[in-house]
Amino acid sequence: MQTGIEQIYQQVARQVFATLVRLLKDFDLAEDALQDAYLSALEQWPHDGIPHNPAAWLISAGRFKAIDQLRRRSHFNDNLLPQLTDLENGFYDFDPERELSIHDDQLRLIFTCCHPALAQEAQLALTLREVCGLTTEAIARAFVSKAPAIAQRIVRAKNKIRDANIPYEIPAQNQLPERLNGVLKVIYLLFNEGYSAASGDETLRNDLSSEAIRLARLLCALLPQEHSESMGLLALLLLQDARRAARIDEQGELILLEDQNRDLWNRAQIREGLEWITRALQLGPVGSYSLQAAIAAVHAEARDFAATDWRQIAALYQRLYTQEPSPVVALNHAVAVSMMTEGGGPEVALTLVDELLSHGQLDDYHLLHAARADFLRRLQRPAEALHAYEKALSLTSSGSELRFLQRRIDECRQAADKKN
Repeated sequence: MQTGIEQIYQQVARQVFATLVRLLKDFDLAEDALQDAYLSALEQWPHDGIPHNPAAWLISAGRFKAIDQLRRRSHFNDNLLPQLTDLENGFYDFDPERELSIHDDQLRLIFTCCHPALAQEAQLALTLREVCGLTTEAIARAFVSKAPAIAQRIVRAKNKIRDANIPYEIPAQNQLPERLNGVLKVIYLLFNEGYSAASGDETLRNDLSSEAIRLARLLCALLPQEHSESMGLLALLLLQDARRAARIDEQGELILLEDQNRDLWNRAQIREGLEWITRALQLGPVGSYSLQAAIAAVHAEARDFAATDWRQIAALYQRLYTQEPSPVVALNHAVAVSMMTEGGGPEVALTLVDELLSHGQLDDYHLLHAARADFLRRLQRPAEALHAYEKALSLTSSGSELRFLQRRIDECRQAADKKN
């Protein structure tokens, strides 16, 4: 019985928490209320049976526990009386069985955690903690930080929400585009951290990637009207994540796209991703996430690496650069150009990358130096490639990338020795 209760709790806990945050207007009080309600469920459900609506039961129990806690604390702190009065006034009018907004509450919570008044690193930490339910220790591991530092970041974010009276609500229609961009970016960053861990020996953090996909689905399902960039982001995450099983070998080493076994790609995810990007492109306007998803779709539709339409990918990156003129996009465009058989190749791409470096852009970005090294390797210039790979090696802390770059360095050193 207890195992069944635990499973139900895991399924509904974050939904219940989101509603308790809206009702109690306090993160910590809602967290305590959720835990108290769960303990009550462990005590009562084995005797009374599991209620037909467990989420509603937990919301009601949690709300009662919070009021009871505030009553006890108000004897020592008069500042709690207004909050207690508000909760008590609405207590008897509240019927959790008739609450139709429990899923909407999750969307409200996402927008609250991603409010523009909070720094982006605070938005991300708060979303992982309060929306996804990750522990402070897990968040610290994901971002190679100390748990106390992450805890302080989360506390400061909560205090900012409280002190600035940031409302727990979905923004008004005229505010939605600006606010939604922050939400999409946080989900995108969350996925990227899971898809390619920035440091350490853990190449993939599948829990983070899966959470990002869940949040992207939630947005698409609950936004008041269809939004092309939300669809584009979901398409991008699905298409990227579809390659998961083929990206590392049994030893946990990275496998380059050209060497991946495409039979291991998740075809069901690819089909769904293609459907979402088709809808996004038809709905428009076409934003950066939709363009990135379109690029991922070209890769997904190629039967093998040799059949990849690199000219189309390069053109999509050029279009993306007009919307998002960042050096990283320019680098990705150069990589696509390096693969083109006509009008491109590694020599043309090397010129593009060297131009980026000449402007002082991405000098400390290990992937630029790794790409430059690859161009030089393919141009049969192993000594120069060796130096570029060593530069890339000095700039990364990811265990799998370190080992991959070291293998390339060894290969180039051997090739340079033979050439001399």
